[in-house]
Amino acid sequence: MKICHKYRVPIVPFSGGTSLEGHFIQTRNGITIDFRNMGEIIQLHQDDLDVVVQPAVGWERLNEYLEPYGLFFPPDPGPGAEIGGMIGTGCSGTNAARYGTMREWVLSLTVVLADGTIVHTRQRPRKSSAGYNLTNLVIGSEGTLGIVTEATLKLAVLPQETSVAVATFLSVKEATQAVQEIVRKGIPVSAVELLDKEMMKCINAAGQTSRDWREEPTLFFKFGGTPNGVKEQIKETRSLVKQFGSKSFEFAKSKDEREELWEARKEALWSTLAMGGDDYSCWTTDVAVPVSRLSEVVSETRNDMDRSAIVGTIVGHVGDGNFHAFILYNDTNKRIAEGVVHRLVERAIAMEGTCTGEHGVGMVKRPYLETELGIEAVDMMRRVKMALDPLRLLNADKVGWQ
Repeated sequence: MKICHKYRVPIVPFSGGTSLEGHFIQTRNGITIDFRNMGEIIQLHQDDLDVVVQPAVGWERLNEYLEPYGLFFPPDPGPGAEIGGMIGTGCSGTNAARYGTMREWVLSLTVVLADGTIVHTRQRPRKSSAGYNLTNLVIGSEGTLGIVTEATLKLAVLPQETSVAVATFLSVKEATQAVQEIVRKGIPVSAVELLDKEMMKCINAAGQTSRDWREEPTLFFKFGGTPNGVKEQIKETRSLVKQFGSKSFEFAKSKDEREELWEARKEALWSTLAMGGDDYSCWTTDVAVPVSRLSEVVSETRNDMDRSAIVGTIVGHVGDGNFHAFILYNDTNKRIAEGVVHRLVERAIAMEGTCTGEHGVGMVKRPYLETELGIEAVDMMRRVKMALDPLRLLNADKVGWQ
């Protein structure tokens, strides 16, 4: 970093390479720092429920390491994601409804600034009121303020019991209304995912799961806690979804059934991709809105896809108002796909939502940041950037820069 600063060489950090909005695209002639050899789990503090890791540790590998200790790290984005990129994008995943996002699970960071200065953002206690929250300043900054070389992460205790359930509905509106009521009543589901009708059709057509699914808007639930607590959650959820017209409700009675019922959710993206030919790509994007507006934004997006005669599916982390659109496109209809994505983002922002719930800004969402937050907020981000990286060497042209 000192050498690059001296010779004004732009730098892009790279870890898992799974991000979706162009975060690690080089916009200037420079270097990429690949963290593949910094993947060590440095120290587990079992009694304190935290662990110190390097940036190339994958969340899946970390949880495999933690399982024998009865612990886990809740943020669960896409397979292959690593801690450095997860910090950079401020990611979350299916567990966010209960456990929150990456911002809630990072205690402290070691960060190398653009000029080579090494900063430790704080110590290990669960709370501190000592000065600015430098840890959260770095989370979500996408490598534009400094490069993370070490992270201390909070951990959670594995639930004694887990289960999953699947409920189908006549419409997306009924499904999302059921979720709103679950949130309002405080039923502590670990995750609640919405797959729309078209998504369920794709899963059946792809044939990658062990069963045929009802081709209706479907909610997938995860439950966790004590055995009695899980039973109570399932009972309350089944009763509630029935009030909103659920056509079926099925819950797992064994580990095998649990894996089978969650299988469709895991295959969502790949099932959508299978619907396209060799010349098709999948545009994967996300937005988030207040939960009360979720039904409206999902329904309008579904109608827009249908009017545009484009193959697209919707998967939502609906417990916190976040959903993803998977849109198939090729050279012929790329502009149509761009229009669908643009209207999706504008629609979410107009509903007091965000252009990105968990993917980050990168290059693709950069034009929407000012619309969402206002010029004053984006200028404040630029001032922070210029204070820490006046030569604009770190992941140049990302986040607030155009």
